Amino acid sequence: MNQNTPKYIVSQETTIKECLQRLNQAGVGILLVCDSETRLQGVITDGDIRRAFLKNISFEKSCSKIANTSPLTVTGRPSNEEALHLMSSGNPFTVHQLPVLDEHGKVKDLILRSEISDQTRTSQMNAVIMAGGFGTRLRPFTKSTPKPMLPVGGTPLLERIIDQLKKNKIDNINITTHYLPEKIKDYFGNGEKYGVNINYITEDEPLGTAGALGFIEKSNHPVLIINGDILTQVDFSAMLNFHKEQKSALTIGVRMYEFKIPFGVVECAGPRVCTISEKPVKNVLVNAGIYLMEPEVHARIPQNKFMNMTDVIELLLKEGKTVSSFPIMEYWLDIGQIEDYNKAQSDIKKIKRSE
Repeated sequence: MNQNTPKYIVSQETTIKECLQRLNQAGVGILLVCDSETRLQGVITDGDIRRAFLKNISFEKSCSKIANTSPLTVTGRPSNEEALHLMSSGNPFTVHQLPVLDEHGKVKDLILRSEISDQTRTSQMNAVIMAGGFGTRLRPFTKSTPKPMLPVGGTPLLERIIDQLKKNKIDNINITTHYLPEKIKDYFGNGEKYGVNINYITEDEPLGTAGALGFIEKSNHPVLIINGDILTQVDFSAMLNFHKEQKSALTIGVRMYEFKIPFGVVECAGPRVCTISEKPVKNVLVNAGIYLMEPEVHARIPQNKFMNMTDVIELLLKEGKTVSSFPIMEYWLDIGQIEDYNKAQSDIKKIKRSE
């Protein structure tokens, strides 16, 4: 390998951490793991890295530990029609890249579905932004302004969420409102100015974190639900891909949260002390306020009934349905309190500099 090697090709010694960075740099959603002669040894996608995160695999390990060693490939360059047929012959939601090899297994090219087809995996996904909260913990800022309309770096938070959806080719957006709804409607209108289509659902009374979904028109496509107080750069396309791979009824975006217990923790077996840890640090996965829901689940949410997302999740688990967790490794901040809002103002400056 040399400086002319495509960014999507990595060596077997590349660490998982380096692969995460390289995935972002390459911008094609896949890395091809090759030997020194560029013979393909496996592939790594965004989903492989997120699953490694959930399995607590160290990101300092070699990427060979998580690579898919039997990916779909083709020998010799096929026509676009043949390539699309190959990528759709298995699961059409998960195959978006097709490595082209020569007769010796060396990488010659990489075919991207996005470059040979007008279809995109996010264009048919509907989005719902929950923007009806009172934002009481952010008073006095929210005394006359809905929390999602608070400016972050001079731009309303809700506009930043819409911009992130648009970047992922999601242009059909529903916004649920309750507190000061006209402030939101007057600003965004029908969304045409922002290149999206916006529909509003105004709750007469708060219906919980899922209740308003009952008023949203049902479709045959997955529904992306995001709280209106989140500043994030999450890849919604990757989330949909992950959701389909897991064959989930519902996928929850999760974030690793670290907290330090301010006491020595004693673990016992009956009265006998087994271990004692001085102020240990614990890591847990927390709900990030972003969900992907299959249309069959959405169709079951009744109109005008108070319901939280936790109620929906508990029902699905009770029925034995697949509920998956999607680890968010991109920037994410829940703006729930004044210190979070102040942090958002600082963070957005760094985000702008990195773009």
